[in-house]
Amino acid sequence: MDSTEREILNPPEEQKKVLLHSCCAPCSGEVMEAMASSGIDYTIFFYNPNIHPRDEYELRKIENIRFAKKTGIAFVDADYDTDNWFDRVKGLEWEPERGARCTACFDMRFERTALFAHEHGFPVITSCLGISRWKNMEQINGSGVRAAARYPGMSYWTFNWRKRGGAARMIEISKREEFYQQEYCGCIYSLRDTNKWRLANGRDKIERGVKFYGKEAVDSSSTHP
Repeated sequence: MDSTEREILNPPEEQKKVLLHSCCAPCSGEVMEAMASSGIDYTIFFYNPNIHPRDEYELRKIENIRFAKKTGIAFVDADYDTDNWFDRVKGLEWEPERGARCTACFDMRFERTALFAHEHGFPVITSCLGISRWKNMEQINGSGVRAAARYPGMSYWTFNWRKRGGAARMIEISKREEFYQQEYCGCIYSLRDTNKWRLANGRDKIERGVKFYGKEAVDSSSTHP
């Protein structure tokens, strides 16, 4: 199957109403198009208080809103409650990427997603976070399943968005739409650690807000962690 072909997707229990937690436009673009092509009625839920600093958060959100408006998809702009996020990850500041801090972060974001889904009649939740090769799929799915289990009748859709050309289409769509290309996962600690790695390997620190897919040659191996 080449990168332009998509299978027909079937959410859990044959449900067709899904709340999609989105972290950014590049990760969500392929997921959004895949759901639309399968006739799924979905809404984007943007809840990412981990993203630091505020101007980075706003840029990632604006890019996601831009694509949602272009495709006619409802977009829920949730709180930027950073104080709660810092409380949630207190004591985990030096955990590595994919470690306990990331689990706490996913738990917090998915719990809020599940609460909104419960309050607004979405039987299924999912997230585009897992499409990134930098993420641990089992870690993400575990957080999602735990969050959905808080509410009777709710499911977390553990679909692997990377498979069958999904990861390649993610890059294709990002180039086509000229999405902002972030170079770190999002939180202050991932920014710290990414810059530390770059300096140790003879590279400059991240220059935020300047790189966009499609406006220069993009190496797919360098997409954000």
